[in-house]
Amino acid sequence: MTDALAWRRKFGVMGPSTNTIVQPDFDDLRVPGVTNHYSRILVKDGTIESDEQFMALTRGIADNVIDAVRSVMTCAPDYLVMGMSAVTFYGGKKGSYEFLERIESESNIKASIGSHSCVAALEAYGGIKRISFVSPYYPSANAEVKQFFSDNGFETVRNINLQCPSAIAISEVPDSRLIEVLQQLDGPDVDAIVQVGTNMSMMRLAAFAEKWLNKPVIAINAATYWHALRANGITDKVHGFGRLLEDF
Repeated sequence: MTDALAWRRKFGVMGPSTNTIVQPDFDDLRVPGVTNHYSRILVKDGTIESDEQFMALTRGIADNVIDAVRSVMTCAPDYLVMGMSAVTFYGGKKGSYEFLERIESESNIKASIGSHSCVAALEAYGGIKRISFVSPYYPSANAEVKQFFSDNGFETVRNINLQCPSAIAISEVPDSRLIEVLQQLDGPDVDAIVQVGTNMSMMRLAAFAEKWLNKPVIAINAATYWHALRANGITDKVHGFGRLLEDF
């Protein structure tokens, strides 16, 4: 028997309990016959004023992710989509695969994670070697992201960490600030710009920015959901969210 609405795939989606952006973003990218079933990773919000506090927050997310996996598995999803990104970059390429293996071993189904999805997106565009990226993180986490991209053959020319003062504050970064950041990250020495941090709303701005910067601008939420669709053989084009979902 097939689920009445999810006649193609049921996606189990994990995201931090403080995250208010990834769920509506993923729902906007949903195609007919695919449904999203959100499971919250318990994390307590609080003031973040240092690298140490930010890393502790993200480690807490990693510690609680398996409980969220167990919860969402009760609806018998076909595939998992990770709506959190920082810890998927930690430990470089090796660490990312260890994280993925942990999720897939617990669930016994396949999953898309943000770090691997960004690499797949960059490779889909083709010819990209030098990137810049923005995050809502602190410097230590940006260093992890930079190392991950380096392990996968990409040189990070510039990166900006916005050092958001709390987990919820990540969702409150306005387009006006992100436009400034894009201008700082861009340059003739950069082939593509990447945004990480699933609670930072940039999917629509990134699609618009591709037109005026004339280069790929990859928002992690768009990349992760695109990866999940394509990994499941779903090739529907989704318009309005950038070339990745329209052309690849």
